[in-house]
Amino acid sequence: MAEFDYDLFVIGAGSGGVRASRIAAAHGARVAVAEEYRVGGTCVIRGCVPKKLLVYGAHFADALHDAAGFGWTLGETSFDWDKLRNFVASEVDRLERAYTNTLDNNHVEHFHERAVITGPHNVRLTSGREITAKYILVAVGAWPVMPDFPGNEHCITSNEVFHLKSFPKHVVIQGAGYIAMEFAGIFNALGAQVTVVNRSSQILRGYDESLRDRLLEITRARGIEFRFDSAIEKVDQRADGSFTVHTHGHGELHADVVMVATGRKAKTAGLGLEAAGVALGAKGEVPVDEWNATSCPSIYAVGDVTDRVQLTPVAIREGHAFADNVFGGQARTTSYENIPNAVFSQPPLAGVGLTEVKAREKFGEVKVFTSDFRPMQNMFSDRPERGLYKLVVDAGSDKVLGVHMIGPDAPEILQAAAIAVNAGLTKRDFDATMALHPSMAEELVLMR
Repeated sequence: MAEFDYDLFVIGAGSGGVRASRIAAAHGARVAVAEEYRVGGTCVIRGCVPKKLLVYGAHFADALHDAAGFGWTLGETSFDWDKLRNFVASEVDRLERAYTNTLDNNHVEHFHERAVITGPHNVRLTSGREITAKYILVAVGAWPVMPDFPGNEHCITSNEVFHLKSFPKHVVIQGAGYIAMEFAGIFNALGAQVTVVNRSSQILRGYDESLRDRLLEITRARGIEFRFDSAIEKVDQRADGSFTVHTHGHGELHADVVMVATGRKAKTAGLGLEAAGVALGAKGEVPVDEWNATSCPSIYAVGDVTDRVQLTPVAIREGHAFADNVFGGQARTTSYENIPNAVFSQPPLAGVGLTEVKAREKFGEVKVFTSDFRPMQNMFSDRPERGLYKLVVDAGSDKVLGVHMIGPDAPEILQAAAIAVNAGLTKRDFDATMALHPSMAEELVLMR
């Protein structure tokens, strides 16, 4: 490998790229990383971490509202967007430093500039420097898709939402996937009037139908409006800086912020993969095999750029497996079964394993157990919101195929349930587990 500048050159310092770099270096490889924006990638810089901090901030709206029912007398309350936004930004800065320190502590050289591939073992930095590497790992992630319509330059995506100069009174969001529903809940809780515009007639495609229906019911009751079977056709800016949003079949909407959350696309444009003979998929994604290898023997890819499962823990597992395989002499692959997922909506929902529909398609006869309850913490609230937990069980083997839930702290509870599903436990195993009372989690072992 001495004929190359590095044993491994990683393009993209997100979760997958940083993990792969650190593990490869630990195996003795000479590693370098190029990142054109900020170390940390989508999750740390403009995704799940700052978004979750906004979710925490939004939760105080309910807590303050419900406090009187628990005996608290509060004075006048108000919300300061600048303070929350700046706190989130400072935490992102701290995490970026931590990720950078991880690279430094593992003797991984990093370049803060764009790198493009010029051959199977070659990359060129924006500065013009040419670098060679035995292996190249592509970990550049994905980017929000912006539909083509007049006035789309006035719209923001999840990338820009963390930098709004002022808090909007009226928000229009196109899309009803998890990113759209999460930000709809955040804006609504913090006091904005929110309208969701969606091409289809349902929210959260791919999630369990019972949970989708429950979330739609709750969010409507909270004041979020929906325009289904519609899409934004045009956005005009008004004299006061706000916008008129023209929608298909639903007339005009007024907005201070127009957010588009209609999916993400692999960020491979202009990356030069074609120069190395790497075949791309129909949407620009990088196809790889179970070992994260592309059609070029020296180039690998992990994370969202492969468009397999766009989740941070998956990218981390893939990056780790790649480094162990190529530099550690270990045969490791990543399992994509029973991946837990969550939507940090208001309230949140979470699931692992097969939905009821998918379970029936695969196994035929299944049993479904549900618990429909009002969470104790909501008892002194004027919101009649109910939680819903659901177990999907194979009728023949009694194996729990899926666990799905909506309600306060659902993602925190779901992680433990995911261990049980991944271990192949049965409904009898759940029934034999003593309940922890009083808790919402106990509903998982009380369904009959």
